[in-house]
Amino acid sequence: MARKASLSGFPEWLPQERLVELHVLDSLRRTFELHGFSSIETRAVETIGQLLRKGEIDKEVYGLHRLQADEDPGAPDQDKLALHFDLTVPFARYVVENAGHLAFPFRRYQIQKVWRGERPQEGRAREFTQADIDVVGDGELPFRYDVELALVIVEALAALPIPEFRLRVNNRKLAEGFYRGIGLDDTAGVLRSIDKLEKIGPEKVSALLQEELGATLEQAEAALKLASIRTEDTSFVEQVRALGVSNELLDTGLDELEQVIAEASRRAPGRVLADLSIARGLDYYTGTVYETVLVGHEQLGSICSGGRYDALASKGNRKFPGVGLSIGVTRLVTRILSQEFAAASRQVPTAVLVTLANDDSWSQAQDVAEQLRLRGISVEVAAKAEKFGKQIKYADRRGIPFVWFTTDNGDGTLLHEVKDIRSGDQVAADPELWSPPAEDLQPQVTAVGRQD
Repeated sequence: MARKASLSGFPEWLPQERLVELHVLDSLRRTFELHGFSSIETRAVETIGQLLRKGEIDKEVYGLHRLQADEDPGAPDQDKLALHFDLTVPFARYVVENAGHLAFPFRRYQIQKVWRGERPQEGRAREFTQADIDVVGDGELPFRYDVELALVIVEALAALPIPEFRLRVNNRKLAEGFYRGIGLDDTAGVLRSIDKLEKIGPEKVSALLQEELGATLEQAEAALKLASIRTEDTSFVEQVRALGVSNELLDTGLDELEQVIAEASRRAPGRVLADLSIARGLDYYTGTVYETVLVGHEQLGSICSGGRYDALASKGNRKFPGVGLSIGVTRLVTRILSQEFAAASRQVPTAVLVTLANDDSWSQAQDVAEQLRLRGISVEVAAKAEKFGKQIKYADRRGIPFVWFTTDNGDGTLLHEVKDIRSGDQVAADPELWSPPAEDLQPQVTAVGRQD
């Protein structure tokens, strides 16, 4: 169980918990790099004007200023600095500023801290880690990348010690075309209302559509019927057609979503579904939208989301359309720890403690440690020549599995032995040859009772 942070919303992990987080991060990196994504890191701060391009999130942005007053207090608010609240907006700026040095389509992954002024609760922190992948094109980006990214994320999540999950996919063109087809032109307003469906329920969403957007009861019911469609295969197409709405944008959205679901149902059956209630309230999404939930833990919210954006990044007449997803790493790790889905085999990287027979043997013990480290074995050397029992207890308290002893045979030769303090087995060992079993070389993070 993760301990409660003393400053709410800013989680800190104990060493054994941090090993679980590192396991998650390393696993994500491996998957992303296997699919050809390059790692980048952007600065932690952006101008307020740059950040607020994303939409209605100004209440969540942390401003940045020196304790000593700025020399230019009259600087426009848009030019002041703030901590980034996600990685998509900084990435868009990065692409524009470095377009001349990038090969397009540009495939990037980015794992960094972000900051958001939300009310802290499980799954929502003020400082947290995100892991993003995006593909960005120059002028155009083939739709096939929307399909590919869904499959990459499924593979990345499937490698983690988490319960079963569902990647839910929709298409903004499908939704907007449908709304226009039934006479609702404020499609952004309808999407924002539909986005609240899981929180407030269909009756209240219907009331919102009628009271705030002027929808008739029939129009509200039609919008809710569309949002009720969920399938693990392409049968959603017939269900949408059965609603009797015609619109060219709707046709395009249906075709795009069908491509995603057709390939996903073939490669990851049961893990990806068409869910026409997914709206993603952010204004810059223009096509495919994704949200991912843990089965049985839906109250945690989306652990991974994103979509297609065609106009977030531009430079003059040059457009950089993209598609991407973001994994809430801290949200995932918090749930992994609180529900004990996984545990580290030990709390430290150290595999061996080299003991001291006497205080004069410390330098000699360092020689042993150096020989072991040259072969990638993590080693500590005892600081004091206490009784061997105390040195072994220290190793046990630290979770170090092996203890190394060196004694002088009296003829100038040294005898080396290593003890597995878990089993009590002690054997002769050569510091130039000995290695621990593969499973003890590094701390292992294993799933506990994974719900597959």
